[in-house]
Amino acid sequence: MLTDKIQSLLGEVANLQAADAKALEELRIKYLSKKGVINGLMGEFRDVAPESKREIGMKLNELKTALQDKLNELREGLATKEDDHSDLDLTRTPYPIAMGTRHPLSIVKNEIIDIFSRLGFSIADGPEVEDDWHVFSSLNFPEDHPARDMQDTFFVEQHPDIVLRTHTSSVQSRVMENSKPPIRVLCPGRVYRNEAISARAHCFFHQVEGLYIDKDVSFTDLKQVLLTFAREMFGPDTKIRLRPSYFPFTEPSAEMDISCNICGGKGCAFCKQTGWVEILGCGMVDPNVLEANGIDSKVYKGYAFGMGVERITNLKYQVKDLRLFSENDVRFLDEFTAAN
Repeated sequence: MLTDKIQSLLGEVANLQAADAKALEELRIKYLSKKGVINGLMGEFRDVAPESKREIGMKLNELKTALQDKLNELREGLATKEDDHSDLDLTRTPYPIAMGTRHPLSIVKNEIIDIFSRLGFSIADGPEVEDDWHVFSSLNFPEDHPARDMQDTFFVEQHPDIVLRTHTSSVQSRVMENSKPPIRVLCPGRVYRNEAISARAHCFFHQVEGLYIDKDVSFTDLKQVLLTFAREMFGPDTKIRLRPSYFPFTEPSAEMDISCNICGGKGCAFCKQTGWVEILGCGMVDPNVLEANGIDSKVYKGYAFGMGVERITNLKYQVKDLRLFSENDVRFLDEFTAAN
């Protein structure tokens, strides 16, 4: 009879055991699945005489409740067992865990910061999502300058124009707005340009820019600071040369080359047999920039410079593909363990 089966199953349920989660799941399937024991009993229940349905229905509900309670009890017991760390021995030797290393860009950026910090530069930071004024207008960029086109710059909004900064010069602009000379700051950070990604270019990279504003600042001061930096970074025998160039925010402007640190200036494939490698741009701050940022250009002068951290890292470690810096390949990063 159905009542006998229910009574027998109540005793069976009371003695259920599960050694692990898999065994617990097997019990659930056995009793509660569509083809399980409980559904089988419900099929038999349909054939019970009407006068017995109330009594047997109550017994079925009792069985189902007992089964649910038992499965929950077993589940809680397994959870408690998994959380039990009584076998944990804190005196055991730990498993060997490989230590990570700093990223090569971080290594080089920190070295650049350290050199200029010793020359009296402090660190300044600013937002990566910037307005047109701080990225372009305050830095003497004309309205029709190519950098203002969407082909060259990532625009977030228009009218007013909000962009991903194309250089950390925007930080210099903010410092000039909110500080009085003398100003001597270094501005490291990530910048963005709408370029096709290749071994030699990327849509984002890292810059370190410097700004010094005071009375009686000269191009000679700039040259000596950059020579000191080059020799600290690439070795005491490093030579520099400055070539005339153009930037909207400096006048006069120059590109700076260093003697190739691979061939010593004799000429090789890396420097294209010239003996020189370009590493940064620099110049005297344009008076229009000083005036736009609230500094009297008749009293104060200044110089600025900027370099790509990836370019300096390529020179130091001869990394041929720029994409390696952002692919997070552990095999590549492990090559810089000794540099930490």
